[in-house]
Amino acid sequence: AAGIVPVALGTDTSGSVRIPASLCGVTGLKTTVGRVSRAGVYPLSPTLDSVGPLTRTAGDAALVYQAMQGADPGDRTTAGQQPHDVLGSIDHGVGGTRLAFVETMFFDGADDHVVAAVRATRDAFERLGAEVISVELPEVDEVMGGTDVPTRARTVAAEGYAVNRRLLEESFDDLDPVVAERMRPGAGLAAVDYLEAFEAWGRLRASVEERAAGIDAFLVPSTPITARPLADLDASLDAYFHHNGLYLRNTSIGNRLEWCGVSVPCGFGPDGLPVGLTVHAPSMREEVALRVAHAYQHATDWHLRRPALVR
Repeated sequence: AAGIVPVALGTDTSGSVRIPASLCGVTGLKTTVGRVSRAGVYPLSPTLDSVGPLTRTAGDAALVYQAMQGADPGDRTTAGQQPHDVLGSIDHGVGGTRLAFVETMFFDGADDHVVAAVRATRDAFERLGAEVISVELPEVDEVMGGTDVPTRARTVAAEGYAVNRRLLEESFDDLDPVVAERMRPGAGLAAVDYLEAFEAWGRLRASVEERAAGIDAFLVPSTPITARPLADLDASLDAYFHHNGLYLRNTSIGNRLEWCGVSVPCGFGPDGLPVGLTVHAPSMREEVALRVAHAYQHATDWHLRRPALVR
């Protein structure tokens, strides 16, 4: 965002590529698990961790992704994955593409200016020849927990606890309290509950695929709120977890549905801070998400603007 480097890499388990991209006014690609090797990346959640580029444009993200993807014996999730071409179709536009705002949960409690900026993208896409509709996906609420929020929210914590068990049990007081407290609940998650959560997500993914048949990509706010002052987040652990939950909500849905996605700038709030649109595409369809995001950026200039930072 500062223009210091042309590209950076991030790891996205629940949104840590798309969220900083959204809050900083740059582009971030969340890849499908199995597309890009995670060998050498310190793990948090082996089932959800993914690696993707942070760039100025979707075109740059496509260039980096094209070079990164493919099978690697160091990461078994990539076994058998043949590289696919995203550059050959990046300029094909969105004419005839069917895009959908997902009304369930993604827009709930969002800042008014976030909702307005994301919904305003309809005009650009329709001018480019895409059909833009609205859909209800009740499975989204269930993906985030439904009546079983505590259990499903603790699955990532459980995997993180397993990776860091020795540190958490022997040196808890020496760790960053935010990180330690986020993983602590994972210690008490029963194996049967952990397995049931992932089985439920599998059923919900199948249901979404059936309900959303014929839709090429989904349009949602990357985060329901824009960046908040550090003082607000650092006031207490409760304040941090409140804001963190808001930032993670929309992006986490994509991880659990195994969608890929690209966050691109789509406006600014009254405070001058960036708003992000995420173009989610079904699992393994990075070429679709990148093509839609690239078309949007060619029709708009939000990704060329920088926030007016206050000294």
